[in-house]
Amino acid sequence: MDWIANAFDAAQLALYENVVQPIVFNLGFGNLLEDAFDATRWLLLGFIQVAVLLLGIRLLEKRWPVEPVTDRAAVRTDVVYTLIHRLGLVRLAMFFSIEPAWDAVAGQLRLAGLPTWQLDALWPGVTDIGWVSLLMYLVVFDFVGYLLHRAQHQFDWWWALHSLHHSQRQMTMWSDNRSHLLDDVIVATVFALLARLIGVEPGQFVAITVITQLHESLQHANARISFGRVGERLLISPRFHRLHHGIGIGHESLGRGTLGGHNFGILLPVWDMLFRTADFSPRFDATGVRDQLPEEGGRDYGRGFWRQQWLGLTRLAASLRGQA
Repeated sequence: MDWIANAFDAAQLALYENVVQPIVFNLGFGNLLEDAFDATRWLLLGFIQVAVLLLGIRLLEKRWPVEPVTDRAAVRTDVVYTLIHRLGLVRLAMFFSIEPAWDAVAGQLRLAGLPTWQLDALWPGVTDIGWVSLLMYLVVFDFVGYLLHRAQHQFDWWWALHSLHHSQRQMTMWSDNRSHLLDDVIVATVFALLARLIGVEPGQFVAITVITQLHESLQHANARISFGRVGERLLISPRFHRLHHGIGIGHESLGRGTLGGHNFGILLPVWDMLFRTADFSPRFDATGVRDQLPEEGGRDYGRGFWRQQWLGLTRLAASLRGQA
């Protein structure tokens, strides 16, 4: 583990000194060098994640595909989303918008004498072990992720944005990050605030994010993979999550056209089991949103990145005006 950590640190330093630092200087942001070094970590991890997708998960898609890939243009658009997210561009936007405001609030709280709080301090001794502390935070993040995901399917205005993620009819390992940027900023802001509130260290936050993102890429893979009767109840599989994307299954409940659905978990299916939203049916359904079907109106969710983002805003505006 030390060798891996040292190799990563050396690679981060090399990328920073040879690429990132010169760009930051040329743009006149010399006062942000420390932040740029942290951003380099996300950039390098993004490159590593893309390599895992291409060299690992892609092999699973080729070996056990659910369906043939016929709409390659839609998949290429998903690749654009993946690169935007995994290479840290969304986090860069948050750094210039959300982070300064939260830093100011946190600073005022410290001046007022309010102590910081760490969740793992509730179990002294045991949580001094790094992996135990990480696991504890990972479970908390997973539970909050489940709640956020259910909210995305519950409120009309949020579904207007999140439905873009479900509109992919050709789901692949690239589909995880296919979502509206405003939706991403909302979710990422909640997790960033949660990390500060419960005392997650920066290194732990990075580890939680990478673990979650890679597993979500696997969940969306065009791969006929199930973890078995027991494994399906311990960790979310591609089969379990594909059902969440199934037309009329994953985004509807309590009758046709009613927002809701099944299988909202991020990593652990235990939350779906506890709140009775789990569906373990051994099926691999077609994916998409019901209103995309010709007989249901054939709603257009857009083909390219910018068109999809614009249509998401129009759906949001219509929802806020009280329209379907």
